Amino acid sequence: MSKTILVTGPDLDPSAAQLVADRGYQTVHTPPYADSAVISDYLQQTGAEGIVSRMGRLDAAVMDAAPQLKVISKHGVGVDNIDIQAAAERGIPVLVATGANAVSVAEHAIALLLAAVKRILPLDAGLRAGRWEKPGFSGHEIAESTMGLMGMGAIAQATGRMAKGLGLHLLGYDPYAPDSAFEELGVTRCETVEDLLAGSDILSLHCPLTEQTRRLLNAESIAQMPKGAYVINTARGGLIDEAALVAAIQSGHLAGAGLDTFASEPPAADHPFFAVPEIVLTPHIGGVTRQAGARVGVDAVRGIFQILDGQPVAPERIINRKLLAAAQAEPAKMEK
Repeated sequence: MSKTILVTGPDLDPSAAQLVADRGYQTVHTPPYADSAVISDYLQQTGAEGIVSRMGRLDAAVMDAAPQLKVISKHGVGVDNIDIQAAAERGIPVLVATGANAVSVAEHAIALLLAAVKRILPLDAGLRAGRWEKPGFSGHEIAESTMGLMGMGAIAQATGRMAKGLGLHLLGYDPYAPDSAFEELGVTRCETVEDLLAGSDILSLHCPLTEQTRRLLNAESIAQMPKGAYVINTARGGLIDEAALVAAIQSGHLAGAGLDTFASEPPAADHPFFAVPEIVLTPHIGGVTRQAGARVGVDAVRGIFQILDGQPVAPERIINRKLLAAAQAEPAKMEK
């Protein structure tokens, strides 16, 4: 047995690394955004029993190259880089660090919102270039506007709490969230995506990327939003049809956007977003703070050891728990 935890990326908070060392294990890191072949090589060379998934895709081929692999623990909550069905078929639980980075990502969502609406970046650039653009300037006040939350998980709820402090009204859509998630924040629950879009002066995306939600925000859905609305995305870039978003801003239907994620990361040097000054961009770092990094890293590592030790894990942290149950039930059916 190899007492190794593989981290698919260059960083792990020192508190999480110390937890690994205290258990007599070592961490080995892949390069950032390593492809499946490189990750497979690292798994074979190290014999790692657990993975802290940060960057790079973990697919069936990676898992088949590592029969000793017992658990995958996401450094965060987005698992679109992990084939959770393949993991379930191989009896590998996939864990998420639910809520551990919620405050940091929510703060970033609000920062992107304010930067985009208040036109902070072009005004800063103009001033540095010698322009005093106060004459003729007309800004926009966000108080009393309506923010729509697409998804009502921990990050959305944290974003909503902060948005209320800015005087925003809140709408929300999430067919899987209990009524209590809406009621505790005073969020008006929308029964359809269309209702949320039509009522959102600011649309903040907080849903996972699945085949059902891929390009959820496209030309047709954007057209349902009010003229002059803004889009904020701290979730996954694949939720947005990027060409449609650019077209909507250039046509004047949308006023701007604040985006922390891209459909493909890192983006190409000639990505169309870079030519649109109304879009504020950051490199998927909303949850990358010292405080969130410590909480997420420790949660990810602790979950690995809970699985390795046969200890119980909170059901909501096992993102493929239903798929695991189904995969385990199938052989039982065949035996009857």
